[in-house]
Amino acid sequence: MRTSTFFSSALFAATALAHGNITSPPARQPGAAMAQICGNAAVSAILADGTGPLENIQSNGAVDCNIFLCKGAQFADNQNLVQQFQAGEVVDFAAQLPIPHEGPANVSIIDTASNTVIGNPLIEFDSYADENLAVLPPNNTAFSVQMPADLGGACEVAGECVMQWFWFGTAALQTYENCVDFVMV
Repeated sequence: MRTSTFFSSALFAATALAHGNITSPPARQPGAAMAQICGNAAVSAILADGTGPLENIQSNGAVDCNIFLCKGAQFADNQNLVQQFQAGEVVDFAAQLPIPHEGPANVSIIDTASNTVIGNPLIEFDSYADENLAVLPPNNTAFSVQMPADLGGACEVAGECVMQWFWFGTAALQTYENCVDFVMV
């Protein structure tokens, strides 16, 4: 319990200093399973800047640690965050973007075993979080996606799929992502 409270408190504090993240639905967080697989330095990097770029996360080099899949955050640490969705359901997202970096972004369903996209992106932005704008468009921080009607039997088991928010700041050359664990019911 103390470790979980520490991770949650530290991640909340780090989020205030971060570049951008998804605040709803709940995204995967680092924890003990991630530390075991990716190393304490990877967890510490996320706790220091919870939504900083993937390029700032240094893993221990273990084959099982994939920083480019949910920042290395493991399903084992996030089983209590699994969402249930139905085909056609509209899912509202909320994002914080305190430091914008213009570039493309999308939300896609990812097969976690292969780290590949299932189907088409649920939403795409050719230009997202443009730091040259005085005010970001409202759909950069509040947008909705519709769950696909048919995933071919995929995503029925928790941990099998995530909805991944992916954003690449082209001038900053920085990659951001968050993952939402879900099952289709």
